[in-house]
Amino acid sequence: MNAVRLVLVGAPGTEFRLAAELARKAGADVAMVDDGPAAVAHLRLAGGDLVMIDVNADVRAFISQLRTERMAVPVIACGIDAPAQLAVAAIRAGARDYVPLPPDAALIAAAITSVALRAPRLPSCDPIFGRIEHLALFLARDTKPLLIEGERGCGRETLARAIHDTSGRNGRFLSVDCAADAEDVLESELFGHEAGTFPGAIARRSGALDQAEGGTLFLRAIEALPREMKPRIAAAANRGVRIIACSANAALGDLPGATRITLPPLRKRVADIGPLAQHLARHFSLSEGARMRTFHGEAIALLEAQPWLGNVAELEQVVHRAVIDGSGETIYADDLPLSFDPNPSNLEVGSLVGQKVADVERELILHTLSHCHGNRTSASNILGISVRTMRNKLRTFIEAGIPVAPAP
Repeated sequence: MNAVRLVLVGAPGTEFRLAAELARKAGADVAMVDDGPAAVAHLRLAGGDLVMIDVNADVRAFISQLRTERMAVPVIACGIDAPAQLAVAAIRAGARDYVPLPPDAALIAAAITSVALRAPRLPSCDPIFGRIEHLALFLARDTKPLLIEGERGCGRETLARAIHDTSGRNGRFLSVDCAADAEDVLESELFGHEAGTFPGAIARRSGALDQAEGGTLFLRAIEALPREMKPRIAAAANRGVRIIACSANAALGDLPGATRITLPPLRKRVADIGPLAQHLARHFSLSEGARMRTFHGEAIALLEAQPWLGNVAELEQVVHRAVIDGSGETIYADDLPLSFDPNPSNLEVGSLVGQKVADVERELILHTLSHCHGNRTSASNILGISVRTMRNKLRTFIEAGIPVAPAP
């Protein structure tokens, strides 16, 4: 099972901490610490993929220390019936999102578990994709770097995790987004640093290359990796780390000595759409504790007719919403949340004349986010922008007092 390394920051004895214990017993990889300084100390040595922090903690000081020590781990603030001003303050301090939690330990544990556990590998009936996947898994025990090309949301990280699971490596699978942070932060994320390396480096920090020893390091958006870092990354294979990278731009994405594999977008894998939708419906029915739901034939036909500019990530959001919003055992075409048409050819350009570019951009982002039910990654995939750009835009909107759809 591929679990996210989740660091949970909250005072002992709270519902938040009790729920984390339940989530850990359910198989989630959860490290619990009492406060921000303890969380920073944990991250220096062991790293983490995500931090969930109680909104009642000193979120601003915690995120400020992360920035000082060049740690790029995403932070989500959480709260149970927390005042709105605390949620807004957490976002302004740099939290990527605020998630309201139900006042019940079991329900909180379910939410934490859903974040911390990865969904199983998705099935494929497409013969071309099948041959590509077969080749990738055949190369699983190789030590050479591997570059997976393809559009955002088409399953590059899912395939990388499958390769790691098949490889027999006993180390961890870690991922770093090369486009998410400034170059100096990325340097520390990948290679770590010693105390005194820069003014905020008050203690030694272990980098992802050290943490992934004996395992796999997955690099998202390799095209954003500074060129001078690429030879250092490629040399990591000699230290027992398998490097797998992905790129959405074949011209810009490169890694010395890497084998290349290209994944087709979902719209070119029509045979996969129906089986994927049925598989995801079963998965979400189980994970949400909902009635088991399956798709009617007309609903599958409608899904197959969609352009899926956000690929599998967008399909996941549509299926998830259809499962949790429905009541019967069958999902019909009318149950699908497909009202938004992202096809640029259908835009009424004339109606945009006279409006400022910033206003049009804001409405497009907010409308797309609403279509994706608050999912930042899916909305970014549809719009063709990075998640970092999306989050920066949303933070600007929130600070201006503009309502933004909450994350699911």
